[in-house]
Amino acid sequence: MPKTVNVRVTSMDAELEFSFHPNTTGKQLFDQVARTIGLREIWYFGLQFVDSKGFITWLNSEKKVMVQDVRKETPLQFKLRAKFYPEDVAEELIQDVTRRLFFLQVKEDILGEEVYCPPESAVLLGSYAVQAKYGEQDKLEPGYLSSERLLPKRVLEQHKLSKEQWEERIQVWHEEHRSMLKEEAMIEYLKIAQDLEMYGVNYFEIKNKKGSDLWLGVDALGVNIYEKNDKLSPKIGFPWSEIRNISFNDKKFIIKPIDKKAPDFIFYAPRLRVNKRILQLCMGNHELFMRRRKADTIEVQQMKAQAKEERLQKKMERDQLEGEKKKREAMEKEKEQMEREKQDLMMKLFQFEETTKRAERELQEQLDRAVRLEEERRRVEQEAARLTAERMEAIIAKEELARQAEDQIRSQEQLTLELADYSAKITQLEEIKRVKEEEAESWHIKAKEVEENLIKTKQELHSVRSSTNLIPVQAAVEAPASSSSSSSSSSDNEGSDHESEENNTYSAELQTQELNNHHEEEERLTEAEKNQRLQKRLMALSSELAEARDDNKKTPNDLLHAENVRVGRDKYKTLRQIRMGNTKQRVDEFEAL
Repeated sequence: MPKTVNVRVTSMDAELEFSFHPNTTGKQLFDQVARTIGLREIWYFGLQFVDSKGFITWLNSEKKVMVQDVRKETPLQFKLRAKFYPEDVAEELIQDVTRRLFFLQVKEDILGEEVYCPPESAVLLGSYAVQAKYGEQDKLEPGYLSSERLLPKRVLEQHKLSKEQWEERIQVWHEEHRSMLKEEAMIEYLKIAQDLEMYGVNYFEIKNKKGSDLWLGVDALGVNIYEKNDKLSPKIGFPWSEIRNISFNDKKFIIKPIDKKAPDFIFYAPRLRVNKRILQLCMGNHELFMRRRKADTIEVQQMKAQAKEERLQKKMERDQLEGEKKKREAMEKEKEQMEREKQDLMMKLFQFEETTKRAERELQEQLDRAVRLEEERRRVEQEAARLTAERMEAIIAKEELARQAEDQIRSQEQLTLELADYSAKITQLEEIKRVKEEEAESWHIKAKEVEENLIKTKQELHSVRSSTNLIPVQAAVEAPASSSSSSSSSSDNEGSDHESEENNTYSAELQTQELNNHHEEEERLTEAEKNQRLQKRLMALSSELAEARDDNKKTPNDLLHAENVRVGRDKYKTLRQIRMGNTKQRVDEFEAL
């Protein structure tokens, strides 16, 4: 039995290990990877590896794995990456797993600066990336962005802003996405990213017949020609619908247009392996270009129907969860309201208790005052009795003196004086008795008033105690718990094939019949143009960041982008411009570069 070969395949979010038979083809290995991760939109992807000469290349699906100049290491190392890109991610990417892989790869290309992204768009994309990671969460811990890599290093270095200030700007945008699902945030990220000029473009160094150094850009819409110092704005474009044949002989590459009157489009690549890579990318992109402009196959229709059903189910579950969430919030509010009412009642009860205590204190004071008044009354009565006794004694003394008057005729004058004296004393005592009697009467009236107040206070106390017993006890209600671009310069990173092959001529016929509206991409608008509010906010953020930017650190791409913005040019407007004129005129223009 033949010995098996160990292989490790790394995708954007997983690492897989297999063993395969030495006779296994590239397609069989790729199919095994796709089945393992549940990937059905396989036409976008391929397996990358580093060959024995150190070049990055794509695994040929038709050849056996072990004959493709793979490095002899254990295990063999491959990367699952997007090889071709859709024109419109929202319309073409069907499965969530496909969208996630594209999202992670495009994000890596932007953060790694393989794709140029202006600062304001980088902040917006960073906010979608945060939502794609955390999803719908009501509360996130403070500083949750501190460990996240959200912006390209170039953007951070060009602006005089602290990490906290960048996080603050990203959080402002993130607040608007908090209700999005992770999958929705990923597709919104890709919708913004696909409007970037370098998204989905494979660049190759080429020369025209004059020997001018140029870039060839191959993407989902066709082939474009760039000047050596500008990868953002192509100068000439040839859509796939205008190309009928692609071939090369050694380093000479020939593209034959459908227009028989137009000359062939000829350029030169520095190596044979570059032309092989260009041919593979052209054939694959052209095939997808044609497929998009025809009716979907049964397989794609089924996938779209299944994805639609799954997203509808997710939406229903989300709506149900949202409903339960709202119910829970309503119950929480009701609970809070009841808690506030309970607190109010407890406060009222406390106030009643305080009132009762105050009334009891006042009652005790009244009782003490009544006791004092009663003692005073008794003292006054005793004083009045003493004065009465003294009066009686005085009367007796007066009578005794009257009886003795007869015996004291001889000392009449003296007795008369004494009598006058006693009379005056009697008068004084009677006056004092009258005053004391009036005072006693007054104290007696006050004592009656105190007794009446005491009776009234006892009645009020009894009423207050009765009312406090009627306060209801509220029960707390417990709420139920709920709950990229692959735009890299590929001049050196190509698959390794032996340049000494006997036949160095390759050709591919491209079918262009029965196309439906094959120039529809020229009428597209960017996401910012579709959303005026988004466009205004991006412009405002751009102006704000411009104030903190160090102009000395601007890169050539920054300057090129600024010029494009100044003249009102974007990816799709440029596309319309570079396709103007007939094919012959554009070929002549290429030769003149």
